[in-house]
Amino acid sequence: MIKLVSIEPKADKRLLLRFSDGAWGVFDFSGYVEANTEMTAPLGEPAFFAKHFIEAGALAWPNGFDLSAESLYRKLRDAGELHRNAAAA
Repeated sequence: MIKLVSIEPKADKRLLLRFSDGAWGVFDFSGYVEANTEMTAPLGEPAFFAKHFIEAGALAWPNGFDLSAESLYRKLRDAGELHRNAAAA
């Protein structure tokens, strides 16, 4: 089972995500912000967006919004943005 092991903030609404199998990718969360749902609207505030954390291997925020490592991994892989080399952006 793939888990998220670290998160590093990047420019705008992007996070560098590192996974338990050594893969990594930079995920752009602007689509979630633009969706402007009850759970994703707070992500538009930089101070709130910065409160991301890992909970049980998933990406989470204090309002209860979370994304599984598997779904993030799959989205990065399908977009051709999942990398396996040691160097990260």
